[in-house]
Amino acid sequence: MNQDFGYVAHQRSVSRREFLRVATGAGAAGALLSFAPRSFAAARSPKSNKVVVVTFGGGARDEETFAPEGQENIPHLIHELIPQATFCTQVVNRGILGHYVATASLATGCYETFDNFVETPPENRTVFERYRHDLRRPAQDAWVIAPSNGFSRIGQSSDEKTGRNLGAGVILPKHLLSMALQQHQGNADTAAFRGLLQDNYEDPFYTPAVEGDLQLAQLQDVLRLSADDFVHHAQTLSSADELSVFVMRRLMDRYAPGLLWITLHDMDIAHAGAYSLYVEGIRRTDRLCSEIWSAIQSNPEYKDKTELLILPDFGRDSDFDAGGNGFQHHRTGDALSRTTWMMALGPNVRQNATVDRRIDSLDLAPTLAELLGFSTSGLSGRPVIEVL
Repeated sequence: MNQDFGYVAHQRSVSRREFLRVATGAGAAGALLSFAPRSFAAARSPKSNKVVVVTFGGGARDEETFAPEGQENIPHLIHELIPQATFCTQVVNRGILGHYVATASLATGCYETFDNFVETPPENRTVFERYRHDLRRPAQDAWVIAPSNGFSRIGQSSDEKTGRNLGAGVILPKHLLSMALQQHQGNADTAAFRGLLQDNYEDPFYTPAVEGDLQLAQLQDVLRLSADDFVHHAQTLSSADELSVFVMRRLMDRYAPGLLWITLHDMDIAHAGAYSLYVEGIRRTDRLCSEIWSAIQSNPEYKDKTELLILPDFGRDSDFDAGGNGFQHHRTGDALSRTTWMMALGPNVRQNATVDRRIDSLDLAPTLAELLGFSTSGLSGRPVIEVL
């Protein structure tokens, strides 16, 4: 990574910390200073019983979030969650800036290099396979709730060394809704659900066939919902992300999985060029992150024994880069499109603290390994010891 990139990424990190210092008030200023990492041996115990990971499929720029002019869009993150969290101000993604391939890289701890618009499994073992194999966890203990059909194979890698059928169950709410509509209405008029069924904001022509193991016939068993129930709830929810969070809460109540991964995707409507809808997506994501934490805290299977990690997969282009399209896309590969953040909340996480050192996005996977107790062998990143 070149020196200019490192300088810009560091400056963005400093800016985020200062934005938070001002936003949270003078009383929290001292607590928001960086702290020295604890020793690794001390950080490994106690480990978490459960982990929930929330990623954003489509990063939000600081101009619409942590900058003074954007803070009104993320009141829950700033005033509710960050004061309870350790906040990493500089998380750098060095890989391909496509949502499926970037999320797969987060889940494998290795930068995947496949075409983002190809329906293919990750090449490297996922954290789901490692978790289930090393800890001998049953199938219902690892789940992914994904935003589009292109994520259908993220739960299980093509690496067969671990063994087959040791991945996560993948639920695609949009796919299930589409199938439920067909069963519910015959030749369904899907106009009322057009927003929920939009599969990929970046390339609306990308509609891969899905041949997953989880079919509509299994919906009632997994979520305790019939097709009619699912359609009814979709009618009462205003976005695809709200539908995903609804499914997440059903999974928590049904199985209480130890490793639960959900990707929120509404803000990626920025690709359509509608700034107001992009900001609306940010505000909804902010609210849903708060609701997810509340769901964890109100569920006796999760309360006081769960770590929540929230991070965007990558950023978006600057308004000042001639090769980009500003908020609309993430095509330049510059520092602003690659530098994001991460926050961690939970019973063993230091509250109201920041980490300013540079963290690689691949560090998420070994951090999950240390939290849950499975092997870090073969992972490219290093555990973020400040959140252990």
